[in-house]
Amino acid sequence: MARRERGRRAGLTREAILGAALDLVDREGLKALSMRRLGASLGVEAMALYHHVEGKEALLDGLVEHVFAQPSSARPPEGRDWREWMRSYADELLATLSAHPAVLPLVISRPAQTPRNHEAMEYALLALEESGFEPSLALDAVYALNGLVIGHAIIAAAGETGDAAAEPVDAAAYPRFAAASRSGGGAAARFEFALGALLDGFAAARSRSNRAAARS
Repeated sequence: MARRERGRRAGLTREAILGAALDLVDREGLKALSMRRLGASLGVEAMALYHHVEGKEALLDGLVEHVFAQPSSARPPEGRDWREWMRSYADELLATLSAHPAVLPLVISRPAQTPRNHEAMEYALLALEESGFEPSLALDAVYALNGLVIGHAIIAAAGETGDAAAEPVDAAAYPRFAAASRSGGGAAARFEFALGALLDGFAAARSRSNRAAARS
């Protein structure tokens, strides 16, 4: 009981624990993360953490949750245009993942299956349904958007920009590739192009779905 009381008096919250875990992973990598090490960083015994996270696996799930909750657009504001919201969310999520590259292996390997993430998904689906998306199309759109952002963040974290300045192309052997590389806007512009194309695709799919529903 003494340990439990010390943990409670420390004023710990689940959010504070996840924030400290993210800081630790940012500094030292995922391999450094343990309940004991995290407790030490917070100035409490490891057992105090178990009142807020059930164990290491729950902590890892919580880290994914914590990262995806960082964008201010994670929960769509009421009445906001769906394209504007999805673009803002994608830009903010990319910035968050780029700021915490050590967490990317977790994002790839662990689905964000926590109540907080489910709540965020519920609000996102509601916003898209109110904008004319049928439920399964809304879900596909959210997953596709996350996939684009995560993939770009992984490439950026690996230092693979694809820019001609970083990897010069032999213009004599590959004239088209060299010319296209010189005229391109770089990785950031490439992401904006892909995001715009994806949003255009969502809009077209929504229109097709609505027309089919009107005919039935």
